Amino acid sequence: MEVFNNTTKIVRDDLVQIITPGSRISIAAACFSIYAYQELKLQLSKIDSLHFIFTSPTFVTEKSPKEKREFYIPRLNRERSLYGNEFEVKLRNELSQKAIARECADWIRKKVTFKSNATQEGMGGFLNVETPDQQLTYMPLNGFTTVDI
Repeated sequence: MEVFNNTTKIVRDDLVQIITPGSRISIAAACFSIYAYQELKLQLSKIDSLHFIFTSPTFVTEKSPKEKREFYIPRLNRERSLYGNEFEVKLRNELSQKAIARECADWIRKKVTFKSNATQEGMGGFLNVETPDQQLTYMPLNGFTTVDI
């Protein structure tokens, strides 16, 4: 077992070496960021597939009264983190968000499956990389963001 402290030993650096063409990746996390995709774009473009499970109900139909929905549609914080969380402000200010979002959207259409844990049961986060040679799991993982990887 190897320990990553994200200061001297960073998960992203290990993923750059581990992810090879044909890899299959499974992630369970609270949020997904296009900036994490940007960090691993070269490696992720060569994978076979990525399965992502939001660990809490995200992008699911809300059960709120009709009259409330007419005036206000609440956005959950984890849904807003798709385009960066509060720690990724520097990246958002580079004015490249639209280009990154387009590239990420094209990649998602080709290789990614998103699902959401619609139950009220807790679910821990992890990232699993399956290559032809080996299978590695990184855990715990809060989100697929530049801060977490």
